[in-house]
Amino acid sequence: MKHVVQTPNAPEPIGPYSQAVKHGNLLFVSGQIPVDRNGRTEKNDIRRATRLVMENISAILEAAGMGMQNVVKASIFLQDLSDFAIVNEVYGSYFTDGIPPARETLQVARLPKDVPVEISVIAVKE
Repeated sequence: MKHVVQTPNAPEPIGPYSQAVKHGNLLFVSGQIPVDRNGRTEKNDIRRATRLVMENISAILEAAGMGMQNVVKASIFLQDLSDFAIVNEVYGSYFTDGIPPARETLQVARLPKDVPVEISVIAVKE
């Protein structure tokens, strides 16, 4: 049975989707963009934008009783692939258990609210 995971510590969805959906021991976190809880968007600093996205993901994982160590798959979408090194550095700093998740990184033409980065994850609680 699936359950919606919602937390006030991450931004409200901007469309008809849930922050995350839990099904059994799996958690599917919707793509997070660099928007803070007050609706402010970070578009100009890719380092701050990526950190904000990862903090939003962390808050959603925490609301589901999980953490970054539970993430098994990530998808990163960038408006500009030349931001890859910075995004990779910030993203990688959140995975400290020595087992980073499987992942792909894609350059896309445009993201919601014209942000530079969006990340979604899948987590498992054993």
